[in-house]
Amino acid sequence: MSRKIFFALTALHFALCLSAEAQQPTKIPRIGYVSGGGDPKTLTGGIETFRQVLRELGYIEGKNIVVEYRYAEGGVDMFPALVAELVRLKVDVLVSPVTTAIRAAKESTKTIPIVMVIPSDPVATGLIDSLARPGGNITGVTRLTRDLSGKRLELLKDAIPDVTRVAVLLDANGEGPKISFKEYETTARALKIQIQSFGVRGPNPDLEGAFQAAVKARVPALITIHNSLIVRYPKRIADLAVKYRMPSMYEGSQYAESGGLMSYSANDADQYRRAAVFVDKILKGAKPADLPVEQPTKFEFVINLKTAKQIGLTIPPNVLVRADRVIK
Repeated sequence: MSRKIFFALTALHFALCLSAEAQQPTKIPRIGYVSGGGDPKTLTGGIETFRQVLRELGYIEGKNIVVEYRYAEGGVDMFPALVAELVRLKVDVLVSPVTTAIRAAKESTKTIPIVMVIPSDPVATGLIDSLARPGGNITGVTRLTRDLSGKRLELLKDAIPDVTRVAVLLDANGEGPKISFKEYETTARALKIQIQSFGVRGPNPDLEGAFQAAVKARVPALITIHNSLIVRYPKRIADLAVKYRMPSMYEGSQYAESGGLMSYSANDADQYRRAAVFVDKILKGAKPADLPVEQPTKFEFVINLKTAKQIGLTIPPNVLVRADRVIK
């Protein structure tokens, strides 16, 4: 074989290899998202912010990224199975705003990166080693919802100075709400307030029954502990609080926007925005263990004056002036 033919064949082989390599389909990243309830086609709020920021970062669902949504519809027992399904699909990143789901993910995989957007302290609950150095395969955002429990009770007391008893509406089966109730108890003792839990259970919680029980027990005010079950019913809960003329405090602004009296919480939209940024960094090669867990920097106190009028309550001026947003 002449040298010219040899080099020509070599060049042709090289070109064919490059062409075959170029024709290999590009791997599309797959994100697993585990929610507490709802249909992804109708979800709004935090998850919609998450999706919007992904789009801003260049990720278009169905084109260059796939998002596998799984939702428990309020059933806490469903989270391990939902997480296991996503692990079997070998998603590139697993995202969830539910502590129980994050714990299930930690137990199911040591390799798939996990991004959390949870209300509880991930160090205290044993999910990570520290905020600055999370270690392992988990990082994300902690909304510190539980750390704000005392502040909410104080604001409720300021708005209703003579209140001595407060009902706490919670998911009786939830892991986070049980921890949160204990944190409310600590502040309640300092404020000389008695708190009493009124639990409901999914997937179809008897909210009306919980309110009736609180009224029967002569508990005049309400705090609602936000979790994957309770979050599905902000309007229903707010309407019941108005129906029974109970001043109410909530752990998310969507409740006040739905007709609840007051809310005090971290800015949820900002937290989900940061979660999308975490996903972007991980897909570009960052390791969760090297990404410090972020804490909220924005907090919002919302008062719904329309609701106050409906239940015959006058918000003291010194409380009203502290509101970041007033709904009229």
